[in-house]
Amino acid sequence: MIRMEHVSRVLHGEVPVTLVDDVSLQIERGEFVCVMGPSGSGKSSLLYLLGLLDVPSSGTIWVDGQDTTGLDDDALGDFRLSRLGYVFQFHFLLQEFSVLDNVALPIRKLGRLTDEAARARASDLLDQFGLTGQHHKRPSQLSGGQRQRVAIARAMANEPLVILADEPTGNLDSVASANVRDMLRQLTRETNRSVVAVTHDASFASVADRRIGIVDGRIDMSWRPDGLA
Repeated sequence: MIRMEHVSRVLHGEVPVTLVDDVSLQIERGEFVCVMGPSGSGKSSLLYLLGLLDVPSSGTIWVDGQDTTGLDDDALGDFRLSRLGYVFQFHFLLQEFSVLDNVALPIRKLGRLTDEAARARASDLLDQFGLTGQHHKRPSQLSGGQRQRVAIARAMANEPLVILADEPTGNLDSVASANVRDMLRQLTRETNRSVVAVTHDASFASVADRRIGIVDGRIDMSWRPDGLA
């Protein structure tokens, strides 16, 4: 589903900083993958490259068989909107909109459905993630776990091939964290979508099909956090 070959990301300056260093890996369809490593190791940088939110300094990234090298900003934006979904630690929900409108927004932006159909799909997704009766609330009126469920529903809005999650349980208590973990795990099993998640949470990572360690910007499969064998 996603393949990268010899990908590096370097911040050029007086002293160049290498965020990701010559990484090659592949994410399969329906696979739940956790990216783990110490703070500052390049986990989020790798995720942003996988999700086409950042552009590699060198190397090639394919998504769904398409070489993304050389796509301009507009083409990358369209590609992300139609094929990728994102879940972040701090949700990034629009506080001035209802949760229904937050989920409907990417559907409207893609433009394949009427406004009525976009709202109906958003409503169905919110119900699917246990948010019946919460549709017209603002994000500030929900708990942290509920907001993260809205974020997952929004990530699913355009039926993406891959969901990328950056510390999706980092701000949640243990019960809410387990709920989010189980929802993402369920998505891979029931919809055959791939999920790639950056996490420090050993409990979250314990249900992954595969764990990828990264240290100093390079893949290190021997790295394990405390609490994970």
